[in-house]
Formats: sequence, structure tokens, C-alpha cells
Amino acid sequence: MRYTDIAIIGGGLAGSTAAAMLGRAGISAVLIDPHQTYPADFRVEKLSGHGQIERFQRSGIADSVLRRATFSGENWIARFGHLLDKAPTRQFNIRYDSLVNAVRDEIPATVGRSWTKAVSVETSPERQRIVLANDGTISARLVVLANGLNVGLRHQLGIKRTLISACHSISIGFDVEPAGRNCFDFPALTYFSERPSDRIPYISLFPIGTRMRANLFVYRGFDDPWLAQFRRAPAETLNAALPRLKRITGPFDIVGEIKIRPVDLYVNDARHQPGVVLAGDAFATSCPVAGTGCDKVFTDVERLCNVHIPQWLASDGMDATKMAAFYADPVKQACDQWSTAKAFDFRSVSIATSPYWTGQRWARFTAWSAQGLLRRLGGAIHLEPNFLGHSSSSSSSSSSSRSSSSSSSSSLSTSA
Repeated sequence: MRYTDIAIIGGGLAGSTAAAMLGRAGISAVLIDPHQTYPADFRVEKLSGHGQIERFQRSGIADSVLRRATFSGENWIARFGHLLDKAPTRQFNIRYDSLVNAVRDEIPATVGRSWTKAVSVETSPERQRIVLANDGTISARLVVLANGLNVGLRHQLGIKRTLISACHSISIGFDVEPAGRNCFDFPALTYFSERPSDRIPYISLFPIGTRMRANLFVYRGFDDPWLAQFRRAPAETLNAALPRLKRITGPFDIVGEIKIRPVDLYVNDARHQPGVVLAGDAFATSCPVAGTGCDKVFTDVERLCNVHIPQWLASDGMDATKMAAFYADPVKQACDQWSTAKAFDFRSVSIATSPYWTGQRWARFTAWSAQGLLRRLGGAIHLEPNFLGHSSSSSSSSSSSRSSSSSSSSSLSTSA
């Protein structure tokens, strides 16, 4: 029997970040996961937006981890074959397995590791017992269940799942290469759908190392013949759906393996379960189209490790009342509600055909166009400081303008 204060089941982004934070805080913890090196997995492939990066920075490990990513400081926004804006951004592009393994490198040596599967969990208001596949046993005051979409332990504990939206969206990932030239003109690109009937909100292209990665999002059923068609003839299918995309990208080839991942939106109710707290996707899923998954993970882990776990360890017991305090945390609830609302709003603004949502699409198109025009005009003015007679203050003014524009465009592209 191995004793610890916190047993973390699941070594993905949520579990590994929690292990790093708890270890750095001097809290006794053990990380349990079948894979010593996290394997390839098609999930998060970029972190972006000031809010998301700030949430990650509260973990204390963001700067070290993000040094492993490919940074994009500008993102082109386009629709209908027209470039709308070249928006400043803070975008860090990295494969999910590389991200998780970078986070694991920040876990202090004081945190125990058990590279095996947790096969059962017995809970009580005092201590929890975890039986491992290698015949080991761990006794912990608290179990942090961060094992993502795996349902076995949640079913065993009788935790109820509520399905909110089945196959809410589908993510498709692949690499692209420019045809007949060495590189693309854009540093990163978000290209929005041309027709609601195509059921595509947008495609995002961004560099990871020397490769250009594409994430295409669609609102379709998993048995939709369109997906099989995309697997058979990806370039032709994409060109039919977004015929004016190549006006921005130029000719390109789709290369390598195509990954397809459907997402159900659900939430698990573990408020009445003593000794176990759910974090990340183990608690509730998010829609990749809205790009809020990492916001939820970092919020869950930050509130747990910086606020609730230290408070819980300061007194005896781990009853359900303590667990309920985490789920009722106003910061966590606000993030969860925002994420869910954004998932449904994005779906409606992408494919709904009512006058209201049609108006919303055109309003966004107009807003991006206006913002891009203002940015170009501002850039032209700052290029001629001597003509304006402001050479001594132009640099300061330009810097201020870029800072303001960066904040504004990041917010816009995140909510777009």
C-alpha cells in the first residue's frame, strides 16, 4: 500500500498540469497513467488568445512549456476569397502529445509516478483506495479524476452523465504543403465558411515546426457520407466546400494521415461523491470549434490546486461537501457556462439560416473588414511620421496602437 495526499488518475493535460502544480506547492501527490511518454493524440494543437495564455500562466509552468511551441504573431482572417484582416495574435502551436510531455517535464521529482492503469476506486469521506493493474494499491486522501473520455471508473463510481449535444461537432486534422513553391504567404490563417449549407464554421492553418497544420471543423453526423468522401478525396472535397480558399492560400496539397474526431457535449454529476473530484473532460467536454477546451482545463486545475485542495487538506476528511464547493466555484462555473454558450452560439452563427443568424454572420464579416481596413490605414499613417510632423512621438504612438489592436483582434478572433 502506497500512501499519498492526492492521487491523480489520468496524465493528459489536466492531470499532468495538476501534478506539476501540486508538486511545486509541496503537496504529496502521485500521478497514475498507463503511458510513461504520452502517445500521439489528435486533440488540442494550439493555445491562443490573451485569456487562455493568462489562465495557463497561473499554473507557473507556462513559460517553460510554451518555449517548445511554434509561435505565430499574426493571423490572417479571410472569407469569400477576400483577406479581411492581418490580426496580431499570441498563438502557440504544438501537438497535443508534445504539449503534455512538455508539461510532464515540469513535474517535480517529489511527485510519484505510477505508469499503469487504475482499475478500481473505492471512496469514503476519509481515504480513497485505488487498485492498479500492476497489482499495486494506493491510499489517498483525495482522488483527482482527470482521465478524459474514459468512462470505466465513472461508471464504477455511479457518476451520472448528462448528454447535452451528441456529435456536436467534428474536428479534422491534416498537414498541407504549398504546391510549386517553398512556403505559404501567410504566417497563420483562419478562413470562414462561404455557405451555411456546407456546415463548416472555419478552417484554421498554422505552423508546427516546419509543417503547416490544418484543422477543419464541421457540423455533421459521424455517419455522414461527406466524411467518407473527405477521406477518399480530401483535396477535391475541401475545394468543393471552400472553392475560394485557394485565392488566399494559393495551390496546396493535403499530405499525411487524416485524423477525424467527433465531440459529444456532456457533463458528469459528481457533487455527491466523497473523496473524488473531476477535472477537465472527465467533468465536462467542450467544443473544439469554440476553442475553449484549454480555458476549461486550466481553470479547473488552477482553482483545484491553488484554492480548493490546500483548503481541503487543512482539515480532516474529504466528504462530499468539500467536493461540491469546487463545482460551485464561481470562477469555474462562469468558465463552464461561457464555454457551453459559445459552443451553441458558434454552431448557430455558422449553419443557422434564420434572419437573425444570417444577420449575425454579415455583421461579423463587416466588423472584420472594418477592423482590417482601420489597421491598414493606421499602418500607412505610422509609416510616414516625418510627413505628419510627429517623428519624435510616432514610435510611441505606433507601439500603443499595436498593443491596443493586438488585444482587440485577439478577443475578436477568439470569439469569432
